[in-house]
Amino acid sequence: MRKPLVVANWKMHMTCAQTVSYLSKLMNEIEGVESVDTVVCPPFTALRTATTYLENERTIIQIGAQNMHWKDKGAFTGEISSEMLQELRIKWVIIGHSERRRYFNETDEIIILKVKKALEEGLIPIICIGETLEERENGKTYEIVQKQLFSVLEVIKSQEKPEFSIAYEPVWAIGTGKAASSVDANDVARHIRALIGSVLSPDFAKEVRILYGGSVDKDNFNDFLSEPDIDGGLVGSASLSAITFAQLVRMAS
Repeated sequence: MRKPLVVANWKMHMTCAQTVSYLSKLMNEIEGVESVDTVVCPPFTALRTATTYLENERTIIQIGAQNMHWKDKGAFTGEISSEMLQELRIKWVIIGHSERRRYFNETDEIIILKVKKALEEGLIPIICIGETLEERENGKTYEIVQKQLFSVLEVIKSQEKPEFSIAYEPVWAIGTGKAASSVDANDVARHIRALIGSVLSPDFAKEVRILYGGSVDKDNFNDFLSEPDIDGGLVGSASLSAITFAQLVRMAS
């Protein structure tokens, strides 16, 4: 059995004060739940606050970053390096989110560099892939997913004992309130697992956790969790409430 993984992606929300309040509520709500990897990804400005607050707390909550650069340092105004994340004891990092691809023009080539750097530095990348509505309507879902996934699997293959997760997030479902059906999402997740198996190994593929992301909420999460190839969720707007996100974590447990 793969351990469920539930990730809160706050995007551009939450101040430092709000982060402390949220984490306090979340800890109380999921106390005793240890069968789920629970990851919260605040904005960069709140990462230090989050890790410092949790430092002396007995909690299953882990902190992740929403993005990172592939260079160690340099003239990259506004960017964050893996070393900066590691100093804050960050373990997880979201890479290739559709909003990064769409609004910040991140290409498959850029995502390859980021995944490679994350793995080299001991961070666990949550690699996001997914098709647009137009691509879906044209029957290109599997083609797009395969293209995006193969672009990073060769890099992953070169690493010793790589640890990573894949988040299938159909672009048309993100922030729209319109989620894919659990059956359709699982079909894509199964395809993703087969692709991983073809490049790495079938046994390795069985261990990789595949998440669904795209308008996940308390009303549909159980449906996704009931599918055999979906191991959790990358949660956006529903993660902005500590109470709601705690419900999702408890569902996964």
